[in-house]
Amino acid sequence: MLCPLSHTSHTSQSDKGFVTLLTTCDLDIKPINKRASGQAFEVILKPSSPVSEAAHCITSPPKRDLSLDDIQKKLEAAEDRRRSQEASVLRALAEKREHERDVLLKAMEENSNFSRMAEEKLQFKMEQIEENRMAYLAAIMERLQEREKHAQEVRRNKELREEVTA
Repeated sequence: MLCPLSHTSHTSQSDKGFVTLLTTCDLDIKPINKRASGQAFEVILKPSSPVSEAAHCITSPPKRDLSLDDIQKKLEAAEDRRRSQEASVLRALAEKREHERDVLLKAMEENSNFSRMAEEKLQFKMEQIEENRMAYLAAIMERLQEREKHAQEVRRNKELREEVTA
């Protein structure tokens, strides 16, 4: 805690500006050169007096003797904390395994879906190819039949001309 201001002095103005010395019970505060960014201060801590030393000394409470029941309760509490920590670690491991299993199942499902879609796409493509092939063969057979029909007609006309000329 700071004491009330016991001494304030101002020196004459110099090139560096005013220097003010503030003295308190525990601190000396001296302004240094005034800077462009603001005022700079030097804070000096005074050595503590013997009177204030006793006030700051904090003694620890005396240790009390622990009974067998107290020791037993502390051991049981420590064992409970250890069990709780172990259960927490096991829960975390189980959750991690569950997550890994879920990720693996999802990957397998996506792979299965991809395979099924690829197979369906391939099957559709094969059916399209088969339909196109059948249509192509039918068109060729139709042209062949038309040529055969035309050839028969030409042969028949030729025979008729030969009969007429003969």
